[in-house]
Amino acid sequence: MNSPLSAIVVMGVAGCGKSCVGSAIADCSGGRLIEGDAFHPAVNIQKMSAGIPLDDDDRAGWLIRLGEELQATLKAGERPILTCSALKKRYRDALRHAVPDLGFVFLELTPQEAERRVLARPGHFMPASLIDSQFAALESPRGETLTLTLDATQPIAQLARQVDTWLKPCGESALARTA
Repeated sequence: MNSPLSAIVVMGVAGCGKSCVGSAIADCSGGRLIEGDAFHPAVNIQKMSAGIPLDDDDRAGWLIRLGEELQATLKAGERPILTCSALKKRYRDALRHAVPDLGFVFLELTPQEAERRVLARPGHFMPASLIDSQFAALESPRGETLTLTLDATQPIAQLARQVDTWLKPCGESALARTA
């Protein structure tokens, strides 16, 4: 991946495949995977585990911490690949404030598919009962600069290849487009 993007956020609702796709992108690109969920404070995990959706205040400190982790990873000379729901534009803007040339890969899928996937993953703190709140909070990033929207139901390897193709240098205008 040789592009002016210094970092990438793989985003979307619970169950869209952020971790799997982020890992595949990191493997393909030599980037460093940062699991956004690992940075949630215990109180956020407890709240979600109890089936209570996070609000903007719950996410504020978490987003600041993620921005700091992106900056630290860049400072260490690595390209971060962050997995983060980034459901609202203001959340994405908070991350862009930390890293201005940040790209977003939006993994899009239906509420039914998200629920099916969340029900199938054992041991995760996010219950399927929160899927509706995720979609209610989601502000699509379509039309935002440096954003690629992909169908999350495609195979992981295919999604990673699409991201790799998007990031290949095809001139500045190709990277500045939205998909």
